Amino acid sequence: MQKNKNVVELIDITLSFQHRNVLADLSVHFESGKVTALLGKSGSGKSTLLQLINGMIIPDRGKVKIFDTFFDYQQATKLRLQIGYVVQNVGLFPHLTISKNISLLGQISKQSAKSMNERTHFLMDTVGLSHDYLDKYPHQLSGGEQQRVGLCRALFLKPPLLLMDEPFASLDYSTRTGIYNYFKILQETEPCSVIIVTHQFDEAEILADNFVWLENGKIKAQGNKSDFSSIKTDYLAAL
Repeated sequence: MQKNKNVVELIDITLSFQHRNVLADLSVHFESGKVTALLGKSGSGKSTLLQLINGMIIPDRGKVKIFDTFFDYQQATKLRLQIGYVVQNVGLFPHLTISKNISLLGQISKQSAKSMNERTHFLMDTVGLSHDYLDKYPHQLSGGEQQRVGLCRALFLKPPLLLMDEPFASLDYSTRTGIYNYFKILQETEPCSVIIVTHQFDEAEILADNFVWLENGKIKAQGNKSDFSSIKTDYLAAL
């Protein structure tokens, strides 16, 4: 039985860069098993919040609680193996094949070749990538295909938490909408808790169960799927 309905809790977080508050006395929780969209315009603190959750940044004040335990920065590397991370520019290693890019965390955690091969094939099948791509390199794939590879890599270890930082922002609309379908299939096949940073309202509305709207490092609004319509006009006007 799950101990806590929240996968992540930020408690009274304050963080400053160069004497400017990026996050100010912020407290927020993210529900387990749900997709939560972090909305807001550029500079609102969305990406910083993800970095706090992943232990890449330590807050000036406040606590980060993840998997029902306060973040242990001495064990950050071990903890990050339970957190998938997808970024806008994918971050694939250009000198590694698609197969090796996807299975990288499997190699780090010393999985068998058979296990890594099976997991790689399963993920590629799930996101609609041909096995012909296994021995290709990132530059030989389109932007949308590279983003799907990045999603496979982030999910390789079946992390209970997936962080996504503007993962589809550089893609054209038709490519993005196609990937949304693959994302939904992955969530149905292997559900996990997801926090996705986006400024695209339609993306949040399609993918997310909940939302948190940040403005100037504070929560402007938050809610669930039925609440999207109530903020749409104000949100689009604020961008």
